[in-house]
Amino acid sequence: MACPACGQRRGLFRRWTKMADRCPNCGLVFGRFEGQWIGAIGINSITSFGLLMIFVVVSLALSYPNPDARSLIILSVIVAIVLPVLLFPFSRTFWMGMDLMMTPLTPDEVDWTKVDPSIAADMERTARSSHATPKADT
Repeated sequence: MACPACGQRRGLFRRWTKMADRCPNCGLVFGRFEGQWIGAIGINSITSFGLLMIFVVVSLALSYPNPDARSLIILSVIVAIVLPVLLFPFSRTFWMGMDLMMTPLTPDEVDWTKVDPSIAADMERTARSSHATPKADT
């Protein structure tokens, strides 16, 4: 769980489920646009459901040939409730990194003196290639 622009690890979350508005180091605004976190919710849901499915399959395999349905259902419900909460900060920071790969930073979004130089170079290269203007035929 680190800022995708500068790598800062401290201060991104006020509580486990409450993310700061900006990175305390480079100033990156985490909610860059309306609907920013739909991707993070999707990642969290897919990961949680995948891990729940693995839990159910392993539980059934370990309790074969006499699985206790009541215990399996109770444990599955607990896992289904706890996993999304545990994965929340990871899915948010992962999605921020994915978002920055798809929508590079603009010059005024961060304090570039605090951004990792390799990340800044990658973002600059991506921004140049995505903002290239086609030449007009004469």
